[in-house]
Amino acid sequence: MKNGSAAKGRSSWSSKLVNPVLDKEFRLRMRTPRSMWALFFYVGAMGAAALAFIYLMTEINRHGPSAFNPEESRMMFIFISFAQMGLIAFMAPGLTAGVISGEREKQTLNLLLTTQQSSATIILSKLVSSLAFMILIVLATMPVYSIVFLYGGISPWQLLGLFLFFVFVMFVLGAFGLLFSTLFKRTMLAVIATYGVTLFLFIGTALMFLFLNGVLQELYRNVPSTGAPPYRWIGHLLALNPAAAMYSILEPSLTRQAFFVSGMQGNSRSPMTLWQEFILIYSIVTSLLIGLSIRYLRPRLKRRT
Repeated sequence: MKNGSAAKGRSSWSSKLVNPVLDKEFRLRMRTPRSMWALFFYVGAMGAAALAFIYLMTEINRHGPSAFNPEESRMMFIFISFAQMGLIAFMAPGLTAGVISGEREKQTLNLLLTTQQSSATIILSKLVSSLAFMILIVLATMPVYSIVFLYGGISPWQLLGLFLFFVFVMFVLGAFGLLFSTLFKRTMLAVIATYGVTLFLFIGTALMFLFLNGVLQELYRNVPSTGAPPYRWIGHLLALNPAAAMYSILEPSLTRQAFFVSGMQGNSRSPMTLWQEFILIYSIVTSLLIGLSIRYLRPRLKRRT
């Protein structure tokens, strides 16, 4: 009797956590030979890049100390981290930009909407299932990151924070793709719009910061270098950049460089680090994007005047 009630309890919890939409998406995305080979080649490429970096650093220091010092190990960690961020920026929009528009093009969206699953369940299941494979790829590179711990230069807490930040960026970019996939009827339009937003977040915000930084440097050229350095609002612009926010986890001094004019003396501190402001801003943005996707998933009847 107890075993029957326990099994019933487990089935009820599994039905709540894994709904039919999520179960179907997991089966389609995970149980294919293409997924296995993609995981294999990506981890192999990341491992080859790490070994190549160690070999190059050893060749450069051939006439000096031949040991691979912790500073070079830290450089390798940053190199691999930026490679991971590039993967996320490239894959996340493509994985989520067609989840709803693809169903519409295959004429299966109406069948999906007639099921007992709510709009929120459908949207969240599509988002989680689309990003699950990419999360698996990122976690599979943990052995590559373990090479860094052989030489030192990085702490386990930084590695944990970095991986959690990767997952957060995935959901941010995935939320943009999900919204455009819901709004546009064609997958191609949704993909173009999503990659356009991603390009602006990574490159557009950086170029705007560099331009405004040069302008402010010219304005403060004749300001005496004593006292507290002038606070710059353009640091908030750099906080919108995922790559800069990720780098601020590894180099906390980047926050001060972003918010205060370089060359000015003083001990002033910024209100928060770049990655903290990034998470705060994009948590609100992601919630709004998912809410809009849920709202516009089902067609609404126009009211008669």
